Amino acid sequence: MNVPPFTPTPALQGEPPSGRGSFPNSTLVGGLFSRRQIRSITDGFTGFIIKTGGIGIILCILGMCVFLVKEVIPLFQPSRATSTESISLSAPKTTSTTVLIGIDEQQELAYVLRDGSLEFVFLAGATPATQEIPSRTLVTDESVTAVTRALGKGHYLAVGTEDGRIIPVAIEFTHEFRGNDRLISPSVTVGTPIMAAPTPQPITKMAYQRTESDVRIAALLQDQHLWLTTSRTTSRPDGTAAASITQVDLTPTIPGRITALTLGSRAEILAVGTAEGNLHHLDVAEPARPVLVETTRASEQGKAITALAYLMGDRSLIVGHESGELSVWTPVREHPGTNKTHMAPIHRFAAHQSAVTDITISQRDKGFITTDTGGEIRLHHSTSEQTLLTLTPQQGGLRNTYFSPKADGLVSVTEDNRLIHYHIANPYPEITWATLFSPVWYEGYDQPKLVWQSSSGSDDFEPKFSLTPLIFGTIKGTVYAVLLAVPLAVLAAIYTAMFMHPNLRAKIKPTIEIMAALPTVVLGFLAGLWFAPVLERNFPAMTGMVLVLPLVIAVAAGFYLILPASFRHRIRPGVEALLMMPIIVAVVWGCLETNAWWESFLFDGHYKPWLESHLGLNYDQRNAVVVGVAMGFAIIPIIYSISEEALSNVPKNLIAGSLALGATRWQTLAHLVLISASPGIFSALMIGFGRAVGETMIVLMATGNTPIMDWSLFNGFRTLSANIAVEIPEAPQGGTLYRTLFLAGLLLFMATFALNTAAELIRQRLRSKYSQF
Repeated sequence: MNVPPFTPTPALQGEPPSGRGSFPNSTLVGGLFSRRQIRSITDGFTGFIIKTGGIGIILCILGMCVFLVKEVIPLFQPSRATSTESISLSAPKTTSTTVLIGIDEQQELAYVLRDGSLEFVFLAGATPATQEIPSRTLVTDESVTAVTRALGKGHYLAVGTEDGRIIPVAIEFTHEFRGNDRLISPSVTVGTPIMAAPTPQPITKMAYQRTESDVRIAALLQDQHLWLTTSRTTSRPDGTAAASITQVDLTPTIPGRITALTLGSRAEILAVGTAEGNLHHLDVAEPARPVLVETTRASEQGKAITALAYLMGDRSLIVGHESGELSVWTPVREHPGTNKTHMAPIHRFAAHQSAVTDITISQRDKGFITTDTGGEIRLHHSTSEQTLLTLTPQQGGLRNTYFSPKADGLVSVTEDNRLIHYHIANPYPEITWATLFSPVWYEGYDQPKLVWQSSSGSDDFEPKFSLTPLIFGTIKGTVYAVLLAVPLAVLAAIYTAMFMHPNLRAKIKPTIEIMAALPTVVLGFLAGLWFAPVLERNFPAMTGMVLVLPLVIAVAAGFYLILPASFRHRIRPGVEALLMMPIIVAVVWGCLETNAWWESFLFDGHYKPWLESHLGLNYDQRNAVVVGVAMGFAIIPIIYSISEEALSNVPKNLIAGSLALGATRWQTLAHLVLISASPGIFSALMIGFGRAVGETMIVLMATGNTPIMDWSLFNGFRTLSANIAVEIPEAPQGGTLYRTLFLAGLLLFMATFALNTAAELIRQRLRSKYSQF
């Protein structure tokens, strides 16, 4: 064989290479950069993109956190009051102490009722236009002995005279625009006087309320007789109106000296306080037949009741005492299951330093203002049971105080005839850490409870913003979903990785992973509209499946093991589980077909009454079982995929060595594979747990969205995420509900962050501990 002579290259002959570009892999590209330089630039640019993306993600997460905190912080900012320059009023004609003050919604024009006449005053900071405002409007030229106002919206006053007459007065503010100027026009309507009692006597105290057809007055005369007077207007067929007067003496039903009284805004209830500290509650819905409902000892020390007022809605009564004590009372059922109620104190506030003289309620919420003989003003909120502001004007004692219609200001008249005005910033009075996470005694409840109910159909509704039921619902839904998903997903991953035939594994694993791509809204739709009714109809059969199916599978597996070895060897290893599928299908079909028999055998013929009578459980169609199955179906692919990858990545040589040393597959799995794959399996569990915590659509569509705290499998719940989805479309921007929902989002953010951080720390520890396997 002829071999060609070897010819050395110049480099081998000792000639130096002409340069780096002389080699084939380092030729110049475009004459500027070598391929190695291009790879270096590409790697650097790719690394920069990755780092930028990572930093961007971190910044986005921090930005979300900062935004959530920014929206939540105002909830917990303290209330603030800003005083304006006081205004000197004209000197009164008499030394009478009967003064009443009010203000319009814009806090620009105030009125003062003194000496039987109304005086209008522009407040400091107002920009009055050129329209004429009546400086003084005469209401009566008689000596005025008592004045009061009606509860509720509007400015409806009543003036009591020395001869026992009551004069209704209505004030209305109208606003109009002329160019860029907003004009305020007050109008005063003086009604027909009403006699408070059959015999003329000076009126010392009174309560006044008007409805669409009635004017109702409770008047205490100088002789300590209390009269309930109702003036009712009825329409005649000829179009004219006729007025009828009903007068009832309430004195025989109320022992003791009366010191305070108030009517509810609907004029159906009357509360009377006495010098002995007793509180009398009367039903005056039928004015001709008033009924004393209850007498309660409101002061254990026997201190006189000096001020009374019903909160908006007439369910709660504010009681102020001579000792400065202040409390809120409401009807509470005496025993569960009965309708009989009694008045009970549900909130107590810090006492004033002196006797409470006046209580003015808010027309927007459950807030109110109190004053005392020392000239101190306090702003309270009933639901949160907190005193928000304490104001001590420098002008001395106070004669009357009024809470502005929008609850954003107050005006008061001092003893030295000066008008003081405060602007109040108090947007979230019902929110405290206690109202968010602790039981609160709400109106109409027998005891303090954790309740979420953000809205109602009435304006006098008491919002309930407890997040605890939502946190409980989130935990409940997550627990039930995880209880179903974790065993199925992890055991399926173990079987797939360790026992299943590779050909079968190549088909089943991608199929399960594709399940993760199913939209949760589809799962929620199917769970709520298909699976929930199916489960309700076939619940006895489903219960039978839970009892029978494990037993049948165990018997079938045992029967398979006792089959002759020659028969078992004909079955390809790793596909034995497929033989179980016909048996499982047969058991499921058989249970469904015998649903009536299961209901008769297990539940005496009717499972819902049986659950209620024997276990005290009510069955709701959309319940925790439905959500657990649907949400478990959503997180199974995630847990399965990650767990299977962790199990499959255990080095094969370790498994082969364990088997070669005589260990069985189960021993290898328990003592080697699970330990080595534990960091990955734990990560899968935590990711699935986090996925369940944040799930929204399945919970939203498959539960009744009832924010209750009950571990029962057969009722619904509401989670934090579902609550945000339900409530946020109706939440006014910047309002209490709006910011409380952002607080719920912040709690979810913090929970998932803490959970993922803890999971990563544990995963790293497990990885470090078992990295030697």
